[in-house]
Amino acid sequence: MIETAQAFGIDVGGSGIKGAPVNLNEGKFADERLRIPTPSVSTPEAVADVIKEILDHFDVQDGTPIGVSFPAPIKPGKPLDYMANLDQSWVGVDIHALIKERTGRTVTVVNDADAAGVGEAQYGAAKGRDGLVFLTTLGTGIGTAMIMDGVLVPNTELGHLTLKGIDAERYASDAARSREDLSWKKWGKRLTKYYQLLEHLFSPDIFVVGGGVSKRSEHFFPYIDITTPIVPAALLNDAGIVGAAYYASTKQH
Repeated sequence: MIETAQAFGIDVGGSGIKGAPVNLNEGKFADERLRIPTPSVSTPEAVADVIKEILDHFDVQDGTPIGVSFPAPIKPGKPLDYMANLDQSWVGVDIHALIKERTGRTVTVVNDADAAGVGEAQYGAAKGRDGLVFLTTLGTGIGTAMIMDGVLVPNTELGHLTLKGIDAERYASDAARSREDLSWKKWGKRLTKYYQLLEHLFSPDIFVVGGGVSKRSEHFFPYIDITTPIVPAALLNDAGIVGAAYYASTKQH
């Protein structure tokens, strides 16, 4: 693996699995990332085999911290109890044990929104911020990550708070905007209700907004009426890989 990399990150998504060596000093890829389409039948074995293919491609050396950003709540030592975007056969699987069995590697797995939050707090839009950093990813659903004074509070899943009698992500995600053909202004008003609820419950010091739509924040940020500072994510699609790599480096003793 390239010498400027101190860790390796992999981001598992519903459509693609991406990996790259990461320069932890800069929070950037140390080499061009490799993307392999997620298997059409995304069983645990099939996905783990793609992870192995990516690690083998980069010749990741033994002892290198390897972080895997994954679309589910992650509880170390416990099997997965929920899966939204991959095959349902993941439920009940010990993901750390499975990946070690299929790849021969010890990895650190972290929820995908949590990985993005860690990346933004360490290298991106929330770098140097004390207090409570609250990252939300607006996409098919709403992912959330809470980082208090640099320490991750994992698996928050606050896209499932109730708004208007339904899950907030059904009401205010980017998918809801597309599905209901909402104008930026109407969507901004829905987001206002969501972020005001988070303000009321958690009193964060800053919101960082990720997800693909964050690249167009100038269209909807003006319609979000809250008192907490709100900024677009800086790492964009790199956040999962970079954040997972950094998180893995902090867990290696």
